[in-house]
Amino acid sequence: MWENVSLLRRIALFRMLICGNIRRCIGCMRLEQLDYELPSNLIATKPAVPRDQARLMVVHSSSGRIEHHRISDLPDHLDATDIMVRNRSRVLPARIEGSRVDTGGRVSGLYLHSLDDGSWVAMLKSNGKLRSGLSIQLGEDGPVLELLGRDGASWIMRCDRDQTAEAVLQSHGKTPLPPYILSARGEEMIDESEDRDWYQTIYARESGSVAAPTAGLHFTCELEEALRIKGVSFLDVLLHVGPGTFQPVSAPTLDKHQMHREDYQVEKAVLDIIMATDRARRLVAVGTTTARVLESLPESNPGRDWSASTELMISPPWTWRHVDVLMTNFHLPRSTLLALVAARIGIELMHEAYAIAVEKEYRFYSYGDAMLLL
Repeated sequence: MWENVSLLRRIALFRMLICGNIRRCIGCMRLEQLDYELPSNLIATKPAVPRDQARLMVVHSSSGRIEHHRISDLPDHLDATDIMVRNRSRVLPARIEGSRVDTGGRVSGLYLHSLDDGSWVAMLKSNGKLRSGLSIQLGEDGPVLELLGRDGASWIMRCDRDQTAEAVLQSHGKTPLPPYILSARGEEMIDESEDRDWYQTIYARESGSVAAPTAGLHFTCELEEALRIKGVSFLDVLLHVGPGTFQPVSAPTLDKHQMHREDYQVEKAVLDIIMATDRARRLVAVGTTTARVLESLPESNPGRDWSASTELMISPPWTWRHVDVLMTNFHLPRSTLLALVAARIGIELMHEAYAIAVEKEYRFYSYGDAMLLL
């Protein structure tokens, strides 16, 4: 049975077996099946320069073959008829850092969205207890935010400046890097202006995300031009990435996990192409947010611009309706994003690919390397 099975694949299969019956696990995925060990030195604290020199692991789901390339080699692995679908959402400098006006105590948080009356909704944390009526100043002479009340786990607040939230954040907010990047940096000092550039795709348009659609961070103008010369075309969708993307899975099985909700939009012209009956052209999803949009679309073409919200969790077993190829970064263990990868290439091959990535010292997470799942 084992003579033609690689050592890494044997390890991956053994990990599945210790979780219980394979068929039962696939039908009701357990959290342990999404676990792996990652040395902390493999967490990328800054992107490759240039962006398209990051590494690219190409995984062939049908044969199990794994190849190692650079992002700049992407045109060699796509067909001239392929359509790349991207998320054009732009990341807001949504990280809030300020101090309490009464005590000077530090307050940090994440802006989420604005309400119709202009007030803000944000997640906040402070060493001291926060309460309604408390004021927070951003920076030394920045605007003052007054806490109006709670909204679940978040706070509603009013800014004393006659400006939009985006305008205030552009001048006083910071790049909302994931906590694992900030932790991995330690004492390493990186200028905010660099993160504002790095943590944004070159094709980002509408502001609204509090986390980047990270697979798109690898694209350069030169790579995009090379893909167009190859014959690859591009479509853009919009999904503003919310704080739920950082939400860990705490339930023992994925079917018990409450998936976060995100709003998305797809223009009619884009829908017409996606919904076309001729599927001789492959749809290549750039990132998990794009994959989530594509798989959340209605069964039939509504014949108009489409706006909706999705709480879709993609995990094995999954019948893919639109995504033929997926480009994605390496994700955190025990996450719904890793479950999506397993749904694309299978649990066993996912574990083998990740074990190889660790062995070959690929760079992980938002600023790290990528996979192309064929």
